[in-house]
Amino acid sequence: MLTGVSAAMAGTVLAGCMGPSPSEQAYEALENVVSKEAPFKKEQEPLLKLEQEENKLYNEIVALGMNDFDKIKKLSAEALELVEDRKARIASEEKSIQASEEAFKDAEEALGKIEEKEAAAEGEELQKLMNDRYDAYGKLAASYKVAAALDEELYQMFQKKDLKLEDLEAHIEKINASYKEVKELNTKFNEYTDQYNKAKKEFYSAADINTGEE
Repeated sequence: MLTGVSAAMAGTVLAGCMGPSPSEQAYEALENVVSKEAPFKKEQEPLLKLEQEENKLYNEIVALGMNDFDKIKKLSAEALELVEDRKARIASEEKSIQASEEAFKDAEEALGKIEEKEAAAEGEELQKLMNDRYDAYGKLAASYKVAAALDEELYQMFQKKDLKLEDLEAHIEKINASYKEVKELNTKFNEYTDQYNKAKKEFYSAADINTGEE
């Protein structure tokens, strides 16, 4: 399951007489990034449920062993609908991450203005981790869409009465390899997300930003 960037517990804005400092501007921008990823986080549970439902249908189809073609055709049609739903949710997820990436540009601009040495260094690390995270997500999303397309082809194959076992086995092998890649990329994305969330706390501490957290 994918993880998202975390928000500070309290959005304390520290604006002085001369207006917000670069660190405070960065804080505002970074918390805005979190809000942009709200739709992304919202899609995680529904996506997992769709995958579980689809897996259940697949197991039912395999258990029938082509002995009840009408039932297999019905179940595979239901599975195709679930794949379409997954693809739509992935598109929504991608849109959210793209909005996050666009919002992060404001954070990078503010982080680049920070002069205090320790906070500036933490800010640079934060930018690197987030850009690595965006790159990892791009690869993950592309891989997931390939896997979903292979799933779609699989259920279309089940719609054919003259389906050959060797063709089915070869296709399932492709699917397994594809989802192995998805799993590896998912792990990498989650690692970057965890590292980023930790680095953001360290930046807030170095920049003396009071977020209300203990």
